[in-house]
Amino acid sequence: MTDIDTATETVTPTDAPTASVETTASTTTEHDSHEGSTASEGKESSRGGRNRRGRGRKNPESHADQAGQTSNGAADASKAGNTQAPKAARPQQPREVHPVLQKLFELYPGLFGARFLPLKLGVFQDLLALHPDAFKKEDLKVALGLHARSTRYLESVAAGHQRHDLNGVAIEPVSPEHVHHAILEIYRRRQSRSRDDLRPHLFAQIVRAIEASGLSRQDYADRVRTQDDFLNEVLDAAVSELAQQAARREALLRTFEASGKTVAEYADMYGLNAVEAEQTLERAKLDRIAAAAHAAAVAAKEAEDALKADQAVETAEAPEVGAPAGEGAVTDTGSADKQQS
Repeated sequence: MTDIDTATETVTPTDAPTASVETTASTTTEHDSHEGSTASEGKESSRGGRNRRGRGRKNPESHADQAGQTSNGAADASKAGNTQAPKAARPQQPREVHPVLQKLFELYPGLFGARFLPLKLGVFQDLLALHPDAFKKEDLKVALGLHARSTRYLESVAAGHQRHDLNGVAIEPVSPEHVHHAILEIYRRRQSRSRDDLRPHLFAQIVRAIEASGLSRQDYADRVRTQDDFLNEVLDAAVSELAQQAARREALLRTFEASGKTVAEYADMYGLNAVEAEQTLERAKLDRIAAAAHAAAVAAKEAEDALKADQAVETAEAPEVGAPAGEGAVTDTGSADKQQS
């Protein structure tokens, strides 16, 4: 099954083209204004030429000097113009939109228009079923791949938005692996074009992704770890930061429980904001519940694995059912028979 999120696992630095007429309009306006300014400059140059010819007739002796100065000035202006020419002569070119993406934009502007949203798993099959005559299978596959690899689509995934069906209804969350992958790919693209160090932003995004994933810190790290040592270092730093925050919340909860005071009294005693203190204490309690649930899940998994291992050993040691007499006997018996004979 071809899925749009499968395409995100083989991203390329090329962003997908998006259906928009604004780029074409702005390009045309910029080109027209450039031509207008060029025409006005030509008119001013013509008037300047007539004035110079008039001055030449009144003072023939200085005509050569003025001509020399004019030619030098023109040469300097030409050099300056050549320096600036590339900027003016390089209008923004509109991107060519893949025809299937253009059609998808027309059919589903809420998903493929100004705003991108993560698409549900199996959207490829849904589109083929709903529009069998509008799309060819291979063309649709290519178009959805371009869409899924676009930076704007990856940004919607990295932001943690839910997956949407073709009606624009949110139906399921994006997996933590896909969210993390989108975060890393956006970082790679932006860092390759920026002189600034974007690691702090990457770090903050990963911290938010871990908290929103619903997984324990270690489970998240185990799922998304890559072969890139640098990115793994940022991941480990984010996990460590969250662990330190949880430790501080747990310490605060313990001192609160030991104090025997109300939240307001406790906050006043330590100079804390009462609302913030209550929020921190509540989160510390949730941390405890999550930690207990995680420990129970780990213990259950270990017990299940141990049971499967014991069953496998018992199966391997059990004699074969229906073996012919004598052939299924234990080798020790056979060796004993030989000794007796």
